[in-house]
Amino acid sequence: MTTPITTHCKRGLMLLALISAGACAAPVPPAKQALVDKVLKLWNPDNIGQQMLQAPVADAVQQARAMLQGRAVPEKRDAAMNDIVGEAKQFMAEATPITKGSADKLIPTTIAPLLAERYTEEELKQLIAILESPVKKKFEAMLPEMQKTLGEGVAADTRAVIDPKLQGLKEKIGLRLRAAVTP
Repeated sequence: MTTPITTHCKRGLMLLALISAGACAAPVPPAKQALVDKVLKLWNPDNIGQQMLQAPVADAVQQARAMLQGRAVPEKRDAAMNDIVGEAKQFMAEATPITKGSADKLIPTTIAPLLAERYTEEELKQLIAILESPVKKKFEAMLPEMQKTLGEGVAADTRAVIDPKLQGLKEKIGLRLRAAVTP
């Protein structure tokens, strides 16, 4: 004998199954899937995890450097920073394969379907042409030089105004740190 709860559960499960079946994307034609795969290969989205790790690791190293500045004699500070940088590099070496593996596992079920759904075959071909473009590669190769050149120019242009303010900030932070650690 079925109870109203059992019947309700069965109906709910059937409804969930129907919704899930409707949510499944239509199969992607092989030619389009090949284009999606090529876009993914050219784009390298599996590096996203590594990029996500780099910012907090760099911040941690920078914070350690700031904490040691003025609080430790140069020899101890330098030794500690060498150890900290070594630990950060070791962390990245260990964590990068984990994030890359996760990305490699998730890309086919997350990113690939989005590309297949939102781009036509012609648009995917255009995207591939952009990603393979020699002009794009030339531009990307120039990015470090352009960033360095601009950075040097901004530093030279603003040094007279920014350096005194930066020095003042460092002094204020140093005073706050000393006050916080002084018993």
